[in-house]
Amino acid sequence: MADLQAAVEALAARLGCAVLVEDVRHHPLWWSAQGEVDAVRMGSILQREAPPLAAAMVARLGIARAEQPVRTPALPEADMAERWCVPVRESGVLHGYLWVLDPHRKVSEDDVAEALPVAGLAARTIARLQPDADERDRRRAVLLSRLQAGSNPDAARALVDLEDLSTDAVVVVNQPRVTGGWALPDGMTAHVDPRPGGAHTSGPPVPLEQLGVAVWRAVVTRRAVRAGARLFRPTWDALGSWHLVVTAPPDLSPGLIHPGADLLRSQRRDDLLVTARCVLDNAGDVTLSADELHIHRSTLYYRLN
Repeated sequence: MADLQAAVEALAARLGCAVLVEDVRHHPLWWSAQGEVDAVRMGSILQREAPPLAAAMVARLGIARAEQPVRTPALPEADMAERWCVPVRESGVLHGYLWVLDPHRKVSEDDVAEALPVAGLAARTIARLQPDADERDRRRAVLLSRLQAGSNPDAARALVDLEDLSTDAVVVVNQPRVTGGWALPDGMTAHVDPRPGGAHTSGPPVPLEQLGVAVWRAVVTRRAVRAGARLFRPTWDALGSWHLVVTAPPDLSPGLIHPGADLLRSQRRDDLLVTARCVLDNAGDVTLSADELHIHRSTLYYRLN
């Protein structure tokens, strides 16, 4: 890493511009001690991440797919000056970005080619610092297990560092599994920072530290569906009155709520139990219940009596 820092300083001296190397999530790793800087450069170093407007511009310009240096325009609303961006790649894998701040356009396309060897050294260094895939998977599985057991700030911070997530990352859980997530026990998957508006078994996102809450919500939602809950979508936020059922104490039986429940269950035939359940599910709508039960309304009234 000392060699890379020395290379960054030497490149800045040759070009006469500030140089910064960051990872794929725009966290600064190495930077020069000389050269003119703007608010984005200063903020990246002090806040340990790029301002949202700057990160959005990188995504909009498709710089993550670039193979050669790209000159980015000024972004006055973010106090971001023009600069060169050199993708930091190793064997085709993007590991970060090398930035050359050039507000006065004194670095030509030929000049910025001097940054390519430094970008290559940065890619090899970052790749060497990252854990191998198997070790990463093992560490992630351990941290996910700790988070499922209960709120654990230390495990959440360790997972944020391991996966290079934002400190305010949120999570949802799906059951059955959905592609693109981390595998969890019992056919579930966890998804970090899901797109807004999605429907997930555990409902709205919760802080990463509360993964155990999301898991519990997904489990009880699926349990309610298996028990016969008719929901407009199988998610925690669609349970409605079923929230009272899934959050009831384990030792609470239907008979304790109303003695008629045990009486209905004791009948030799289940006609009355099925009818009562249907009418309750339909909020007392007799016409709809009669249609669903395929009986005449007078028969339904007789059973209710």
